[in-house]
Amino acid sequence: MMKKIIVDKTLCIGCGACVTIDENHFEFDSDGLSVAKNEDVNNVDPTLASAIETCPTNAIKVAEVENDNAQELSNAA
Repeated sequence: MMKKIIVDKTLCIGCGACVTIDENHFEFDSDGLSVAKNEDVNNVDPTLASAIETCPTNAIKVAEVENDNAQELSNAA
């Protein structure tokens, strides 16, 4: 199984906390909302966990993915 970063665009307010904390995983899209640079991750390192925990709207999740089906691990995995 693989872990995937999921940013819920309906919850993201574009505050930039995740981009500021972890520019290796997050950037802004053309609408000014957060997007994962590469959704696939092997491990949730402390910087990624901090970015996820800091999101004021809980728009970022890490899920285990198998055959295109995501099962949420946790808010900060």
